[in-house]
Amino acid sequence: MGQKVNPTGFRLSVNRDWRSRWYASSQEFPAFLHSDLKIRNYVKKKLQFAAVSKIVIERAWNSIRVTIHTARPGIVIGRKGAEIEKMTEEISKMAEGKQVKIDIQEIKTPELDAQLVSENVALQIERRIAYRRARPRWILARKEFGCGVRAGSMARRFRAQNGTEKGKFRCTPCGRRLITASRKQTRSTARSG
Repeated sequence: MGQKVNPTGFRLSVNRDWRSRWYASSQEFPAFLHSDLKIRNYVKKKLQFAAVSKIVIERAWNSIRVTIHTARPGIVIGRKGAEIEKMTEEISKMAEGKQVKIDIQEIKTPELDAQLVSENVALQIERRIAYRRARPRWILARKEFGCGVRAGSMARRFRAQNGTEKGKFRCTPCGRRLITASRKQTRSTARSG
């Protein structure tokens, strides 16, 4: 079996940062780690429809700072900050009474955030919207912002059937350039004519 590397861990020194920022002794480490997992699961479940991209947890001596990156900060805050106060109390209970501060960072362009785009596509497929209709929509939406798109392992076959993309597609495992459906069609018509 091949040795797989976690994509986030692979990019940490280049263009990613840690999702949990703290240092602990070997005795405290397991408790902190499980506490972080509980906090993340709670926030994800509580803010299921608030378009949460990532949750960063920082720990100091007796305090925890939770930074929530979201595309819809109004849903996270709630009326007059009521939702944040409830979440602060719950997270404080999970963290054994430590002082908790919740920060909210708004994502200005959610169309460029991979986590939000993938959750949006999954939601569309769960609602039984046709995959052949949903896929070109989000591809075009991301391309309008000047972002490249790669859509899983079935990308080549899908492109050949529908001809939704034009240009070159870089195949990651082997490094060869593949010619998309539009160029294949022009070659076949030139040979037959």
